[in-house]
Amino acid sequence: MTLTKTQGLVSMPDEAQVRWTALGDTARKPAVVLLHGGPGLPDYLGALAPMVADLAPVYRYDQRGTGRSPWHGPHSLARHVDDLAALLDAWDVPRAVLIGHSDGTDLASRFCLRHSDRVAAALLMCGPFTGDWRAEYRAERRRRMTTAQQERLRALEELPHRTEEQEVELLTLSWFTDHADPGRGWHWAAEGARHRRPVNWSMNAELGRDGRADPLDDHLAELRARLPARAELLGGADDPRPLSALDSLALQLDLPLTRVEDAGHEPWLEQPDAVRAHLRRFVRDAVGA
Repeated sequence: MTLTKTQGLVSMPDEAQVRWTALGDTARKPAVVLLHGGPGLPDYLGALAPMVADLAPVYRYDQRGTGRSPWHGPHSLARHVDDLAALLDAWDVPRAVLIGHSDGTDLASRFCLRHSDRVAAALLMCGPFTGDWRAEYRAERRRRMTTAQQERLRALEELPHRTEEQEVELLTLSWFTDHADPGRGWHWAAEGARHRRPVNWSMNAELGRDGRADPLDDHLAELRARLPARAELLGGADDPRPLSALDSLALQLDLPLTRVEDAGHEPWLEQPDAVRAHLRRFVRDAVGA
């Protein structure tokens, strides 16, 4: 089946310009919107769109300040929520099926808090992580690295300026532990380090500070009330981020949690068939296809 691909550019009220791509028949409603993580990375969810684009049109976009959406200025969580609302308006999508990954699940959650009427369904993949999860995550990352790798990563992080080769090496060392299979994980991390560039480190720091100042943890009761009736969590069983944190969140939000075995933080890479089946079932149910 041949799917139509369209692209465009949306200007925000502050003159930021956001590039987007759609796959499938954009006349169909509701649409699926994929929200990539980071923060500070360009969109990397292109492999997911063809899995469901025959069921509903799938929109992706580079968040402002990343990829094909270059922009300089202060970042805030509220601004990124506003961007998503403006994009839905530009796409003529009254209600969307949101599928967020990693930090994109935080964006999806915060969008639900402010615009619950515009969310037809929400699938939160590998996030959001709330509560005291970071210590366990850091310990598991260290366990998956050799001493030499830990020391090299620390040295690269401390450099005031990095060459292109050093940046790729830093990102590869930072990301290979995200996968269940360390050998294939190194390959995927190195590939991502070359293509998910450049990283907007200032955006990463600003949104990190904003999130710590107003943590999602403080809004879970409200989020539970504002999530759509069809909302789910999905996580890789071998993600170094503790799956127990998602278990706890599932209980607090009263959501089902699906564990993808033998998969890490990007489960579609290690278990594409399982993820495809889950996404298709979710989207089919959400749009009534």
